[in-house]
Amino acid sequence: MDEMANPSGPRKELINNHCSEFMQLIKDIQVTLREEIKSACEYRPFEKCDYVPRISNEICCKKLEYVISQFDNMKQTIEGYHAAASDHMALD
Repeated sequence: MDEMANPSGPRKELINNHCSEFMQLIKDIQVTLREEIKSACEYRPFEKCDYVPRISNEICCKKLEYVISQFDNMKQTIEGYHAAASDHMALD
């Protein structure tokens, strides 16, 4: 701006140097932004997170525990019928 306000007029080579320097700074900023954006896109904070598989496994374990308890109940009921049938046959 000082060069533009110079009473004898701006010197062309100085203005060209300032413009070239400014354009180089803009290009450097663009390169830095491009690299930062690329880096941000590659960032995956939950990539190694095992929360979902771990919770899924815990849910499966709970389901299996429930099924096993139901089988145990069925087994007790069947054993109860066999015992009652044996008692009934012993009385006859």
